[in-house]
Amino acid sequence: MVYWQERLAILATPKTASTAMAAALGGLAAVVIQRPKTLKHTDAERFGAFWQPYLTAAAGNRFEVAALMRHPRDWLGSWYRDGQRDDVEPGMSTRGMSFDDFVQAYRAPGKRPSFADVGSQADFLGRNGPARVDQLFRYEDLSGFLEFLEDRLGCEILLPRLNVSPLANTSLTTTTEAPLQQVCAEDFALYDGLGRG
Repeated sequence: MVYWQERLAILATPKTASTAMAAALGGLAAVVIQRPKTLKHTDAERFGAFWQPYLTAAAGNRFEVAALMRHPRDWLGSWYRDGQRDDVEPGMSTRGMSFDDFVQAYRAPGKRPSFADVGSQADFLGRNGPARVDQLFRYEDLSGFLEFLEDRLGCEILLPRLNVSPLANTSLTTTTEAPLQQVCAEDFALYDGLGRG
């Protein structure tokens, strides 16, 4: 979403309430992209390469970029739970498997199966930290993000519950938990650094 007067752009990090954000704040935005998903979830690198130069040239000022980041383990848990839906395509379904199985597939070397080929938040937000994202908030601090937006947009924000993944057991065995920390090291480092300094 792009807010022209406020010179603000919000990136839609997958699995961080972007559908609810669009429902609550889309009416105030100059630009809202909801489809296709490839455009809706434009990452920081592509935004910086294509959208930011265009907006900056058109407005005469750089646009501040904001986004949310979810705890890496919970982010994967959301992808897993989303795959439990009845209407998910067979190749993307996680029904009949445990979260442990899902994470094992995600961290396996080589090409991941479709249901586990979900990328990483570090890639989405910029692998060198939040350099391309000016305001990066933890999803678990959603209230802090909403306070930031309320201050910038000058309105109260009531976020609806939309596109919520089904409940499912997301426990991991110790043999899966430790390697996940290694595979997602950049994600954990970026997340752990938020809110410090």
